[in-house]
Amino acid sequence: MNISMVLPTYNERENIEVVLTQIFEVFKQHEIQGKVIVVDDNSGDGTAEIVRGLTAAYPIALIRRERKAGIGSAYVAGFKHALDSDADVIFEMDADLSHNPWDIPRFIKNIADYDVVVGSRYVEGGGIEHWGLHRRVVSRTANMFSRKCLSLKINDLTSGFRAYRGEVLEVIDLNEIESDGYAFQVEMLHRASKKGFKIKEIPIVFKERREGKSKLSNWDVFDFFGFNFNVLKNRLFKKHLV
Repeated sequence: MNISMVLPTYNERENIEVVLTQIFEVFKQHEIQGKVIVVDDNSGDGTAEIVRGLTAAYPIALIRRERKAGIGSAYVAGFKHALDSDADVIFEMDADLSHNPWDIPRFIKNIADYDVVVGSRYVEGGGIEHWGLHRRVVSRTANMFSRKCLSLKINDLTSGFRAYRGEVLEVIDLNEIESDGYAFQVEMLHRASKKGFKIKEIPIVFKERREGKSKLSNWDVFDFFGFNFNVLKNRLFKKHLV
């Protein structure tokens, strides 16, 4: 099985070397054949230079973009590269150590029976560390809102730790993805579900970053609610026509 791991980065110099080293240690110990695709949005802190320096030691592909163009489009660029490399399974994962690379083998185990595996904070055994009450309430509410709008029985639609079978990304057609921001996560599951792919949630513990700053912007919030409202509007309109 050929694995590709896509990591979008923007000013992650404090974290990138650590997370890459951990990923390849997991690959080594579990005899996983894999590469990492780093999609860097023109970081000004030297992130890309650190990644480039590690390419001699590890199978890393660096995609350097000219500007910060959104996490959704960064993942699309990485996914396309992975498909061109004939990856069987394609992961997405945060580059800030919020996700534990040692969970990767559990994703691989489950992808044998499912098409998409989502690392979920909101199933039994999952959780979040170092978040205050406000962020927990906002995240839970956003997920409940998306579940209602999209009519999906998935607890954690906004999780960014996932594994896709390669054929899922081929069938979805990445050129049709509309969301550049964090609504991308919701849109991908919406499209996968509409195509009839089997989706599995497994528990993960999300740890708030210790270094660097969160990249969530006001535009991401607008993009998230805009996408969900559009899906809900289309669903209601179709029901009305029937």
